[in-house]
Amino acid sequence: MLNVLRPKIANRLKQSSGAGIVALALVAVVLGLSAPPAKAQSQAGGADPAASGAGRPSSGPSRTSAASFAGESASTDARAIADWVARVKDNQGMPFIIVDKKNTKVFVFDGEANLLGATSALIGLARGDESAPGVGDKKLSSIRPNERTTAAGRFVASLGQDLSDQDVLWVDYKAALALHRVLSRNSKEARLQRMASGIANDHRITFGCIDVPVIFYDRIVHPSFAESNGVVYILPEEKSLSAVFPMASVWSKATT
Repeated sequence: MLNVLRPKIANRLKQSSGAGIVALALVAVVLGLSAPPAKAQSQAGGADPAASGAGRPSSGPSRTSAASFAGESASTDARAIADWVARVKDNQGMPFIIVDKKNTKVFVFDGEANLLGATSALIGLARGDESAPGVGDKKLSSIRPNERTTAAGRFVASLGQDLSDQDVLWVDYKAALALHRVLSRNSKEARLQRMASGIANDHRITFGCIDVPVIFYDRIVHPSFAESNGVVYILPEEKSLSAVFPMASVWSKATT
């Protein structure tokens, strides 16, 4: 979670006009202090990456009626939300990401719901679908283990710049929730090794942010959000899918 004394500097956000494991990088990018995106705002309610499409667009045809996972394995919940997004155009033509916390996996789609890449990810240490009150204003050292959750919901996300000119994808700035390159500052945390583990619980280590491999962020996430905002859908692990995404549930019932 990138919530340590966020600097008061403007990022270089470009506004939108509409409202697997990969070979892990040996050197992780260490992020500095980050600034908020101008219009990022919360709208809450694994085998992987480059080998499964990272670095190149899906070769399949564009779809407007259902999401294309391009042969990538995905849970029933991830497919249900992606299909709903594609059919009702909830993403409003913007790129979108689905974070499957139960399976610690991230899927990135283009605006037409074609899969661009998928990867294993690291998520918050604690289970839970809400951000702890005021967590975004706390220093990392004061955030208790039980507060280190990755909140579920629908969020409008934007790239933001840090003081070292590094970028992150702000998911919910107020709660200091971001998706970024995996950090390896603390060797005792063994984040790169955790990323390679096939055990989901090994992926629970962060203060709440979503960590992805450096190469995946650079080849998939950054290019996808460089020209516009996007939407991030974080699936719940304790609440029901319908409780977090009620409109998706209503749509599903109406079409069955």
